[in-house]
Amino acid sequence: MAEEVVTCRRVSRTYAEEAVPVHALCRVDFELAAGEWVSLAGPSGSGKSTLLHVIGGLDQPTEGSIVVDGVEITGLAAADLSDLRLHKIGFVFQAYNLIPVLSALENVEFILQLQGVGRAERRQRSLETLDSLGIPELADRRPGEMSGGQQQRVAIARAIVTNPVLLLADEPSANLDTATTEELLDVLRNLNRSRGVTIVTATHDPMVMGYTSRQVNLRDGRVVTTGS
Repeated sequence: MAEEVVTCRRVSRTYAEEAVPVHALCRVDFELAAGEWVSLAGPSGSGKSTLLHVIGGLDQPTEGSIVVDGVEITGLAAADLSDLRLHKIGFVFQAYNLIPVLSALENVEFILQLQGVGRAERRQRSLETLDSLGIPELADRRPGEMSGGQQQRVAIARAIVTNPVLLLADEPSANLDTATTEELLDVLRNLNRSRGVTIVTATHDPMVMGYTSRQVNLRDGRVVTTGS
């Protein structure tokens, strides 16, 4: 049996600062094995993005336990959590979050610079990653000079250049047309199959769900069904 990369036990997240407390997650149990590609599915407000964010350490659960690559991340000091995200988790957001004044190559290099990788090595690894995703011609372009699909590929390049244990993608197809979505999903499938990258996508897009090996359905902050 494959080693578990993520284990969530009775994870809850309540936003008590609202006038009426919002129970975004309610005692969720979730496991992710190495090499899986799982979709978190459900309508808006079901808790799928919240679950993705607590797994990635971008938000803290109100209660429960989350283990990522053998590390219990609940209760970690902010610096330790930041270090774990930097070295073990890649993020792809629907808004891309590229730095507008940097070229595609510089955006990809930036994460390696944060890791302390030397200039020559980070330049080589970044160019190789852009090439592996079929976009070497974008190296010198800034985000404003790219289409949405091109920006998303650059965002994926930035997320995987560090060879993370886990790739998290939040609604990656939200701003893309059908043809571009299919191209993006083919890229993710190739990463999953050829490199063995473990992926979790939060989505309500049936096309995305059709590519993943397992689907976890959430409603009102609870897991209601799970299956291939």
